[in-house]
Amino acid sequence: MKPLKRPARRALLAVHVTASAAWLGLSLGLLALAVTALTTDSGPMVEAACRSMKVFADWLVVPLALLTLVSGLVLSLGTPWGLARYHWVFTKFWLTLVTTGLSVFLLRPGVTEAAETTSAGLPLAEPRDLVMGPIVSLTSYVFMTVISVLKPWGLTRRGRRLRVTASSRKTVDERSTRQTA
Repeated sequence: MKPLKRPARRALLAVHVTASAAWLGLSLGLLALAVTALTTDSGPMVEAACRSMKVFADWLVVPLALLTLVSGLVLSLGTPWGLARYHWVFTKFWLTLVTTGLSVFLLRPGVTEAAETTSAGLPLAEPRDLVMGPIVSLTSYVFMTVISVLKPWGLTRRGRRLRVTASSRKTVDERSTRQTA
C-alpha cells in the first residue's frame, strides 16, 4: 500500500483513536450495567440494566469494533509502522481481531439472551457470564492502549529484515554518482 499523505494519516489517526476510546468507554459502561444487574435484588432494575446493555450491544459494539479494526489496519499499512514490522502493532491487530470476534459472537448473543430472559420475568441463569465479557474487553482495550503509548518489544523478524534491506539499499545509493528517486 502507498504511504498515506500527512492530512489523510492525521484524519485516520483521529478516527482510530476516537473509535478506540469509544469502544473502551462502551465496555466500561457495559461493565457498570452488568455489575448493576448482578448486584441488585430488584427485578425491574435487573431488566432495565440488561435491556440497556442490549441497546448498546446491538447499536454500538459492532460498528465501533469494525471502525477500530479497519482504521487500525489502514493506518498500519499506510505508515512506516507497518502491520508486521513491530511486535506492538502486530499484537494490537490480533487482539483487536479477537475482541471484535468475541464481541460479535459471544457478547452480543449473551446480552440478547439476558435481556430476553429478564423481559420474560425469569431470573438470569448465569449472571456472572454477563460481567465476564465486559471485563475481558476492558482489560484488552486498556492493554492495547498501554502498548500504543509505550511501544514495547521492538521490531519483529520481518521488521529487522526490512530495516537491513532498506539500509543496504541506502548505502548503495549513497555511493552512486547518479541521483536516485
